[in-house]
Amino acid sequence: MTTRRRFITIAPFIGAASLAACSKAPEPAAAPPAAAPTPAPVAPPAPAAEPAAAAAPAAQVDPAEPAAVALGYVALASQADTAKFKTYAAGQVCSNCALYTGKAGEASGPCPLFGGRAVAANGWCSGYAKKG
Repeated sequence: MTTRRRFITIAPFIGAASLAACSKAPEPAAAPPAAAPTPAPVAPPAPAAEPAAAAAPAAQVDPAEPAAVALGYVALASQADTAKFKTYAAGQVCSNCALYTGKAGEASGPCPLFGGRAVAANGWCSGYAKKG
């Protein structure tokens, strides 16, 4: 009598052919391996849309708002309060300030002193720093 443990130890040595011989039905012929499906072409990712902030012009700074008043911002440099802001000198305008990030020739551009909002290119404030 063969025990289960003995059968498990000899089972790997019994060939598939000997087990197949015990069955009455013939084994079907093995089908050739199927070709791997061709992956579908992958489209390149769509270009990222520009952020809305880059597409829309920056909001204009209002000279009457508290931050603008505190810095003495005016939309036209010649209107700067020279009695209060003694650092103003003729020829100083936002467009030639180191902080101004607008493009040359534009009427206004972003300024970090006002959170990136637009200031007039011909404006001035006490935060003026000559471009170096």
